[in-house]
Amino acid sequence: MLNLIPIIFQFLLLSSGYAEETKWIAVGDLHNWFSEAGCEIEVGRTGQIDDQQDGLRWPAFYSVQDNQAAKAMWLGCAAFYDPIVDKDYEHKVVHVGPRFIDVSNETMPIEFILKGKYDHTRVYVDGDPATDLNYFDIVDEIDENLTSDRLLINRVQMSMGIHMTRKIYAYTHQDHQNYYIFEYVFKNNGCYDPECNTQYDQTINDFMAYFQYRYAISREGMVYDGNWLPQSAAWGHNTMNEVIGEHPDSPADSIDQFYDDGEIMRAMFSWHGYHAGAAFDNIGGPNAPGDGHLGASQFAGVVTLHADKNATDSSDDLNQPSTTWFMLSDDPLTDAGSDQYNASRMTDEYLYMSQGHPEKSQAQQVGTDNANSFSPGGQSNPGGTSQGVGYGPYDLEPGDSVRIVYAEAVAGISREKAYQVGINWNNDLHTDQFPPNVSLAQKYMMNRYSRTGSGEDGYKNAWVYTGVDSLIQTFKRARKTYNDLFVTPGTPPPPTDFNIVSGGDRISLSWANNAEDWPTFNGYRLTRLKFKPDTTVFVYDLENGEIIEQDESIAHVWEFGSGQTSFDDLSANRGFDYYYFLEVLDDGSQNNNIPLKSSKFFTITNSPAFLKRPPGMLEEIRVVPNPYNIAGRDMQYGVSAPDRLMFLNIPGECTIRIFTERGDLLKTIQHTDGSGDEAWNSITSSRQIVTSGLYIAHFETPAGENAIRKFIVVR
Repeated sequence: MLNLIPIIFQFLLLSSGYAEETKWIAVGDLHNWFSEAGCEIEVGRTGQIDDQQDGLRWPAFYSVQDNQAAKAMWLGCAAFYDPIVDKDYEHKVVHVGPRFIDVSNETMPIEFILKGKYDHTRVYVDGDPATDLNYFDIVDEIDENLTSDRLLINRVQMSMGIHMTRKIYAYTHQDHQNYYIFEYVFKNNGCYDPECNTQYDQTINDFMAYFQYRYAISREGMVYDGNWLPQSAAWGHNTMNEVIGEHPDSPADSIDQFYDDGEIMRAMFSWHGYHAGAAFDNIGGPNAPGDGHLGASQFAGVVTLHADKNATDSSDDLNQPSTTWFMLSDDPLTDAGSDQYNASRMTDEYLYMSQGHPEKSQAQQVGTDNANSFSPGGQSNPGGTSQGVGYGPYDLEPGDSVRIVYAEAVAGISREKAYQVGINWNNDLHTDQFPPNVSLAQKYMMNRYSRTGSGEDGYKNAWVYTGVDSLIQTFKRARKTYNDLFVTPGTPPPPTDFNIVSGGDRISLSWANNAEDWPTFNGYRLTRLKFKPDTTVFVYDLENGEIIEQDESIAHVWEFGSGQTSFDDLSANRGFDYYYFLEVLDDGSQNNNIPLKSSKFFTITNSPAFLKRPPGMLEEIRVVPNPYNIAGRDMQYGVSAPDRLMFLNIPGECTIRIFTERGDLLKTIQHTDGSGDEAWNSITSSRQIVTSGLYIAHFETPAGENAIRKFIVVR
């Protein structure tokens, strides 16, 4: 034994209840949260089961696009002496996830810092903070020299004498905003606690770094939200996991399309597979009870960019990862009883981590069967299948380290195409319009994983499986970024301030001019969205089978040149909610003449602006609409406020009391903002929505003046 520093140990109960710190990276079109423990476990951010799918959101402009169910990082080795308990182990394994975490005794955080090239914009609507980034982008340090737009630095001391440094790079460039690059360095520093009060120098033999990915694609159609897909799909019961590039010396001819210029691509990816509980062909997650649009057409996966050959040779080892074996998501080894001092359990875990490559991936074994029914060897499988990726084994002498780099990405067909294809499928129209010039990758997917190549199901699946091409292209872009030392063409900075003020006849907007110092600055683009921040701005013309990229009644765009930092929107309509975002444009000279822009996520407002009337007189008061008819609820004040009634031309200050026809008081509203408008969402004081009937609104000013208006609700 070398340099064993004696201290008094107080053994603590291992607990998964510790609320570790988490941070979001949410400035591109892929949003995810990250844990200071070094990996993101199941329901690890909120602890709520309805957040089973939480994170890895793409396309993040739209709500409920989560694809992540759970992850795990297990670090293991062989022939290990543990000075904490003065015991030799055949195998030692420390864990983060998929369901267990112990940041006090096992994976102990040391540093957790988010750096940004720019801070997020200070956004205000009517004087109140109005950006999600106040919660999703807590930047600790601004560094204008960063190669990426965000860099999360995470250092963790492991109780097996390994120090881990994790760096996560994220980008806002429009071609690079749907992946993260992870850079890990595992160093044998011989420390067994964060302060290194206990240090013991020994060689870490056969070190393995093993990552487990449990994807559930995607939340939109699941039980927690849209609820048109089978319940267990929400935890990935029907997830399919494919692996490519695991045999670099003898690549399979059928998947040579995953190679380019002779360089192997080592990757895994997952998608929403067949489920026995679906009464329709559920590839892509079509909303069969509704309009048919696809709610689970994403592909999520990981590509290895670099893995050291050994501690003294930092060249890339094409034979890494050495393990690509899948694991049942509810395997007993994944439960909350993970124990770094249970010898037999750690040996079983290490065998999982180091067992190499299966003859066939989980997806290849499932084929066109129902993925939720996959039961290898007859094992019960209520949770579905996770993909394991393991690197090693490495021998690490004291002071040695190894470096592993990979990218995680989500991609697929566009939101517009997901609507077009799903609506065509649902109506069995235009389903002869298959993707042109398909790749070998798409053919591979169709041949192996679609039950049909014709008809409306074959049409839908053919388009969904072109998403593989999108993911592979994303992997290639991530690889280029890594090869370019984590650098992409820089996007312009967002404005430091963005201010929106609701008025009586206009909505006034202003912003800071800091971006005009950008060398290739070329103006601004302002976008207004009606109804809600993630409004669908395109429309699909089913009759002609065409997407109209922008519905002018829902979205409007203005462009401004240098020097203009304010604008009055005079085209808004009274009674509707409006949301805005502002992008800074460049001239394209840094990006092959393709203009770059600052990310819209810096400035998207999360609170509505709307027109406010000047105060009116009691005799001018109107109730709109009157009658209110549920049949036209979306056409009255839109999908963001389908139950809204407006009281117009009211005094600037008054009390509004709403009664039933027989005189029961349902709601009291104090109107104090000085305008002539007040909205009511048809909800009573007891949180009940009003039924059909005649209602009476009584208005009383502070001076005691009164007025009454009657209105009708039809439900």
